[in-house]
Amino acid sequence: MNALLEDLTWRGLLANSTDPRALEAQLDEGPVTFYVGFDPTGPSLHIGHLVQLLTARRLQAAGHRPLILVGGATGLIGDPKASGERVMNSKEVVAGWVSRLREQSSQFVSFEGENAARMVNNLDWASSISAIDFLRDIGKYFPVNRMLDREIVKSRLESGISFTEFSYVLLQSMDYLELFRRYGCRLQTGGSDQWGNITAGVELVRRASGEHVHALATPLLLKSDGTKFGKTEGGGVWLDPAMTSAYALHQFFLNAEDSKVIEYLKAMSFRSREEIMDLEQQTLSSPHRRAAQHALADDVTDLVHGEIARRHAEEAARAVFGSAELARLDEPTLAAVMAEIKAVEIDPTDGHGPAVVSALVASGVVASKSAARRAIEEGGAYLNNVKVTDIDQTIEPEDLLAGRYAVLRRGKHTIGAVRVNR
Repeated sequence: MNALLEDLTWRGLLANSTDPRALEAQLDEGPVTFYVGFDPTGPSLHIGHLVQLLTARRLQAAGHRPLILVGGATGLIGDPKASGERVMNSKEVVAGWVSRLREQSSQFVSFEGENAARMVNNLDWASSISAIDFLRDIGKYFPVNRMLDREIVKSRLESGISFTEFSYVLLQSMDYLELFRRYGCRLQTGGSDQWGNITAGVELVRRASGEHVHALATPLLLKSDGTKFGKTEGGGVWLDPAMTSAYALHQFFLNAEDSKVIEYLKAMSFRSREEIMDLEQQTLSSPHRRAAQHALADDVTDLVHGEIARRHAEEAARAVFGSAELARLDEPTLAAVMAEIKAVEIDPTDGHGPAVVSALVASGVVASKSAARRAIEEGGAYLNNVKVTDIDQTIEPEDLLAGRYAVLRRGKHTIGAVRVNR
């Protein structure tokens, strides 16, 4: 098997391909121009997109040429989703998101060298085609019965689907045909949830040009309960540091399940097979050390935010759990930590700072004031990593981190925080 395809298979990144033997032969012939696309349906890419970008990076490292497409046109329409019709965002909003996604995605592939990546926007060609030409040149290749047979369409027929969303597949398929004509693109990659759209593009190229092109899809990363990896109580895990900080990203991956962490490492780390197999053995023999989780968290945070931000995140985690000085954290890092811990607002009382007992309860560290007093009496309560010995202690201005935060802890692992109103 082709070395690249063999590696993708070992890493669990090859869920589907249109014609494995033909694709292997194409890759063996020499550098292939391929593309992966992202719709600007929000202000940031997320972890699912990261898998696609890192797959593109693997293909580029093997000598192939990436086209990174940001869908300025398709983002105005929106791929149909099972839950119902998408909200149409304004052209100005989508244009802003296009700029942000272009910047985010550009850090994961190289734009230099013989196989330099190229950034493309499908609005560049979609905006210049008339409705008549679109129907004549693209629409004529799409049998309606085949479109009605798509799973997402069938699931929406009863509740209703607009012609706009119904036609999305034509617009995305046109991207492949256009990139084939402009750049000789012969491979599209994407997630397995996009397989219907991807193969429709392959078919359009064949029907319109008589040429055979290829597609491969990576599987969706799932948690052990079958839900999507990358979803949290607060929403998605984003690549934008303003939406998911380096600290939050690092903590997210540190909490990966033992049963899935090696799968995630294979997909999102560039460690060698030998290193990953060693980490797999460590997970089996010494799961409490969480060696694979630390490797995963370090690697992904380095890729997304850089090594310096990752080191700050690690320092913050040590500080929160009492192994480093909280006062040494800079304000942006501290604010990220407080957001992740979910610091709650609390008011001063009677001209003094809030009582530590009240703060322990408000932050969720203990369930009641009696439990808070008991934790203090037993020597297990901490304010900013300093043991609390007085049940009547209050949080005064000099105790506050960055002039407004306080970290509460019971024992080694139960953490909470408050933000004191002034």
